[in-house]
Amino acid sequence: MKKILLLSDTHSHIDDTILKYVNQADEVWHAGDIGDLNVTDTIKKIKPLRAVYGNIDDAKARLEFPLNNRFMCENVSVWITHIGGYPGKYNPSIREEMALNPPKLFICGHSHILKVMFDKKNNLLHMNPGAAGKSGFHQMRTMLRFVIDDDKIKDLEIIEIGKK
Repeated sequence: MKKILLLSDTHSHIDDTILKYVNQADEVWHAGDIGDLNVTDTIKKIKPLRAVYGNIDDAKARLEFPLNNRFMCENVSVWITHIGGYPGKYNPSIREEMALNPPKLFICGHSHILKVMFDKKNNLLHMNPGAAGKSGFHQMRTMLRFVIDDDKIKDLEIIEIGKK
């Protein structure tokens, strides 16, 4: 069983509230637009981190993190990318792979809109944690936390960090 903290779009911002939740997780996953790598360096000092780079991330972030991160967590196949779209409107760059080899859990960021929905066509759970940073049009800073237990994704919580 693993407790996961999922965040995205920090845009160089990390604070004590985010770190409080980092400390409570077994692993932290970041769905891109990290900004300053101080964000991920700080998280990595506390907990294991899986991340992807986003469209605002520089060459250093692109050297450290992939565009797509596919892995197994317990018995759940996971795919994290920054600009992924959502069920019925996936980004053209991933549509073919999604049709041929869908994960059980698909995660993206980019939109700054928190969204969790089941994709019946691809039989997967789609998550976007919204934005944990202070840059962008969103009003409320958000993250998600959940548990992966064997092949089950459960105990999903929305974390509202506060207004930006």
